[in-house]
Amino acid sequence: MRALIQRVTEARVHVDDTLIGQIGPGLLIFVCAMQGDDASTSRVLAAKISKLRIFKDDAGKMNRSLVDTRGQALIVSQFTLAADTSRGNRPGFSAASPPEEGRKLYETFVTDVAALGIQTATGSFGADMRVSLVNDGPVTIWMG
Repeated sequence: MRALIQRVTEARVHVDDTLIGQIGPGLLIFVCAMQGDDASTSRVLAAKISKLRIFKDDAGKMNRSLVDTRGQALIVSQFTLAADTSRGNRPGFSAASPPEEGRKLYETFVTDVAALGIQTATGSFGADMRVSLVNDGPVTIWMG
């Protein structure tokens, strides 16, 4: 699985004109299931993200995790993280899991993050979404 995480003070996702998910301080996590991923891939990624020390401690150093800060997570599926831009000008997405597999792994990932005691909100798999955020730092990390 690939993920792009952004430390945020707030984030929200809309489908059409309906707000479907929002969080306060925490992480906006864009996630993409890749060919060959399975439930263990999801579990490992969820654990890694939850323990990533990217939140400031009392001394101002990035030394606290999402779990430590009791931050929230907005998890949004984004198959375009699988983009292959090595040839031509049009990205290819064949490395992404097929849609039904991707949906299942996305839902597994959401469950895995929530099981770690993190309050979660989600986007809508496969929908055309509008995501807004206030990036904190900015801190943006690619995991894949």
